[in-house]
Amino acid sequence: MSSSDTDVKPGLLKQPIAVWAVAFAAVVSFMGIGLVDPILPAIAGQLGATKAQTLLLFTSYLGITGLAMLLTGWVSSRFGAKKTLMTGLVLIVVFAALAGSSGSIGEIVGFRAGWGLGNSLFIATALATIVGAASGGMANAIILYEAALGLGIATGPLVGGLLGEVSWRGPFFGTAVLMAIAFVAIVTLLPATPKPAVKVSITDPIRALGHKGLRTVASMAFLYNFGFFTLLAYTPFALEISSPIRLGLVFFGWGLCLAIASVAIAPRLQRRFGTVPVVTAMLALFAVVLLLEAVFVHDKAVLVVGTIVAGLFLGVNNTIVTELVMEVSPVPRSTASAAYSFVRFIGGAIAAWAAGELGEVFTDWSPFVLGGVGVLVGLVVLQSGRHHLVVVHDDPAPHTPAEAQAVTAGDA
Repeated sequence: MSSSDTDVKPGLLKQPIAVWAVAFAAVVSFMGIGLVDPILPAIAGQLGATKAQTLLLFTSYLGITGLAMLLTGWVSSRFGAKKTLMTGLVLIVVFAALAGSSGSIGEIVGFRAGWGLGNSLFIATALATIVGAASGGMANAIILYEAALGLGIATGPLVGGLLGEVSWRGPFFGTAVLMAIAFVAIVTLLPATPKPAVKVSITDPIRALGHKGLRTVASMAFLYNFGFFTLLAYTPFALEISSPIRLGLVFFGWGLCLAIASVAIAPRLQRRFGTVPVVTAMLALFAVVLLLEAVFVHDKAVLVVGTIVAGLFLGVNNTIVTELVMEVSPVPRSTASAAYSFVRFIGGAIAAWAAGELGEVFTDWSPFVLGGVGVLVGLVVLQSGRHHLVVVHDDPAPHTPAEAQAVTAGDA
């Protein structure tokens, strides 16, 4: 029976300390996604950068994260989960500190790319570790992981706003410090993990996209991320709010809704209505929000409310699609999810760049139209390939220790 057909088992919070150590590190890692939102206008103003140049912070970060997803399985299958996690955390500490020390927008963009490499190594292994160590099977593991994701995305803008009131450099240095603490927690609390019995090839994720079901989900996510990262990256400019803490509070509300929907709403909707119908509804609702924001782009109240409410739709979608990716194809879950993450993060990188260019050259409403249309096309892709979305993995946990160590995901 699929985990989507069963209630979340009791004892979700009764987990080994190693699970909480990884979950804490995951929270800090996902803080990096929204951390820069409140300081984007400040960075642009103080460094004399355009909107398009500033949004390259997302493009370099997401682009390298996506490309590196092709390597993470190769790395983790040869060095084990703990060493991969530690390497990722070290890279994030180093490059976040370097970003905070930068003197130009180009330097920040470059260091964010290194940050993305570390982030890919971490998030590609975090869910694997939680799945392997958590009690309650994959259903509870995914909920814990999505809760960490949501909490990180929610607190990232809040921390970014608070530290950004002092200086735009503050959020970068703050991330470096928190990740250093997470590194110590992983080193001391996570037991040594064995190397998986089966080594993964760099080309495995590319070959996995030959499966029509996985390719359908990945293509949908590529287009869906045009909406996701338009909302996340461009809204701070459209709102024209100069105060980092006020911007941080807006995206804190967005992330809080995302976290609540991921943990409390998504499983219930999935059990009642099924996977594809719920994802279809969430995509449609999200597209409506983006198009409304395009129409009322100069109404701050609409932008604020729309952004926060969109978190509910994104949270539900993220949780359900994460599970679908790991169950829709016969390839190992590690390979399937690496392929999916590669495609979707590249979509996010292109979306952030395109939103910046459109907002700079045309009007403030054009990025939201791009995002809304992208989500709607993703919905069409999902519907056209829904007959390929037949669950293959029927058990609630990975089949082998190798799979348990190598499962990769990481929703943005």
